[in-house]
Amino acid sequence: MSEELKNIADLSINTIRTLTIDSVEKAQHGHPGMPMGAAPMAYSLWKNILNINPKNPEWFNRDRFVLAAGHGSMLQYCLLHLAGFELSLDELKNFRQLESKTPGHPEYGVTPGVELTTGPLGQGIPGSVGLALAERHLAETYNREGFPVIDHYTYAICGDGDLMEGVSYEAASLAGHLKLGRLIVLYDSNDISLDGELALSFSEDIKQRFKSCGWQYLFVKDGNDIEAIEKAINKAKEDETRPTLIEIKTVIGYGAPTIQGKSDAHSDPIGAEEIKRAKAFYKWNYEEDFYVPEEVYDDFGSIKENGVKKEQEWNQLFERYANEYPELASELKRIIAGELPEGWDQKLPTFEVGESIATRASASKVLQALANNIPELVGGSADLDASTKTRLTAFANLTKENYAGRNISFGVREFAMGGIANGMALHHLRPFVSTFFVFSDYLRPAIRLSALMELPVTYVFTHDSVAVGQDGPTHQPVEHLAAFRAMPNLTVLRPADANETKEAWKIAVSQKNQPTMLVLGRQNLPTLAETAEKAQEGVIRGAYIISEAKTTPVGILIAAGSEVSLALQAQKKLAEEGIYVHVVSMPSWNLFDKQPLDYKEQVLPKELDKRLSIEMGSKVGWQEYVGTNGAVMSIDSFGVSGPGDKVIKKFGFTVENVVKNFKDLL
Repeated sequence: MSEELKNIADLSINTIRTLTIDSVEKAQHGHPGMPMGAAPMAYSLWKNILNINPKNPEWFNRDRFVLAAGHGSMLQYCLLHLAGFELSLDELKNFRQLESKTPGHPEYGVTPGVELTTGPLGQGIPGSVGLALAERHLAETYNREGFPVIDHYTYAICGDGDLMEGVSYEAASLAGHLKLGRLIVLYDSNDISLDGELALSFSEDIKQRFKSCGWQYLFVKDGNDIEAIEKAINKAKEDETRPTLIEIKTVIGYGAPTIQGKSDAHSDPIGAEEIKRAKAFYKWNYEEDFYVPEEVYDDFGSIKENGVKKEQEWNQLFERYANEYPELASELKRIIAGELPEGWDQKLPTFEVGESIATRASASKVLQALANNIPELVGGSADLDASTKTRLTAFANLTKENYAGRNISFGVREFAMGGIANGMALHHLRPFVSTFFVFSDYLRPAIRLSALMELPVTYVFTHDSVAVGQDGPTHQPVEHLAAFRAMPNLTVLRPADANETKEAWKIAVSQKNQPTMLVLGRQNLPTLAETAEKAQEGVIRGAYIISEAKTTPVGILIAAGSEVSLALQAQKKLAEEGIYVHVVSMPSWNLFDKQPLDYKEQVLPKELDKRLSIEMGSKVGWQEYVGTNGAVMSIDSFGVSGPGDKVIKKFGFTVENVVKNFKDLL
């Protein structure tokens, strides 16, 4: 590199550093140390490697960049601003302020150019794996000889904290197994965590860990050596059979002489005096805060120029591809647009009234039909296909030999499975993942990010209650429904039978801006005559009167899932005693809550205040629907081991007990 180029590179890197410390100082909040140390690697990647178009952040064939170490968000914001994305200098000055485009941690959908919401350490790694996996799947499915219309890389910058989180190991293990060679992770290795030196809690041999997972490992000893960093990235790109971790030794808070290399540099403003010392160290000869030399804008201008050119070339390639392969091109354009194919809900299975089938089994039948109609529907389970029944029987497995397959064996890696699904959804697939409902605890943080990013991931959770039986309390979910129903922007559906399950799946695959959770049972349930008539209109509204009282009702039985058939039996028994009630099936609280007041009043009339809810789970939340004059049948202790039918009876979920509890309200 010539002296002139080195000087402009140094100026650009120091601009990232000074913008960072000025932003954190103005906000009096933030994490300056990571951007100060990692600025050279970020500059080297963005300036010389990354194919993006700041004029069109949504260009399909762009490289994806993920800042896994999301606390260092100013690093990404500085890069986005300097590269010409729609992120003004005023937004950098507005760092961490209300309604700014520069929130405390990177948020997808808030800041142009941010590919993935990060901040909860570790989740940037599986998200990046999901992006890289989707790229390989789409490439092998749609590319044809001479037409590499899907041809890009996924890059991430992570820190020590990311690699301490267990989910990063889960994801790295699967990425290596699948040989995702277009995934390149730059590891900001500064030997410091928030509490002090990394040696307090971490002494792993990262090289051996990642090599054992099937990754290529590269090392750069000087984090300020941008030529060595660029050389390492290019070497990583040469090996498409292994993902690559590039460990780059850096100094946290680089340039701030009294705190660099210490945990003091991790978070919080460094103070006016230390800023002066740091800027003197950088030979920063500008007195104005938030100053960007014109030479720096010029330097970063090549990113936009390169991006515009690359996108134009790609558009020309795609046009030729569309002429040669019109059907493939049309399908790919639809997938990129996020639209479902015409006729996606045709030829779905029908279920005979009285047919006895578990909702996990009826869900499987619906899934098979949907998969035939929707080619971007891709997913799998955490080593439980046989139990969750989510294997797509007509399609091959997605493996390192066949990325075009549609069944993913995630292994016993629930959290990584959820995080990878988020990355897949961000890259135009419609992923579904599955495990037992009780194991949803393992991937809850990934589900939360799905909801926060408004991603249409479908979570298929089976074995939904104490009816699991002999596996015992460790496998019997109790509090889980209440917890997930409390999560914003998540549709939770617990269908009553096969017909409601079909409608639940239709809701899941038609979602555009939120995840869906299907909570399904293991035990056989009757297919109800009432749902054959009413489920199509009722389920999408969250709750509906599944069976009206034969004469003037005195109250309502409200139930979800397997307990709906129990409520219907109790309705008949009560009628024999001259007590008439409506039965309401309530598969989804949040969908019901969105309905207009007149519909809610129609389903739960105010004058019918004698209401009994029936669900084999926590009582939390049900009081809102039963009211002050109602009662809740619930399970508010852990389960017990024993045959499922006996466990259900032990907890009082019998016709006789439902009848007694309702009569007590009278």
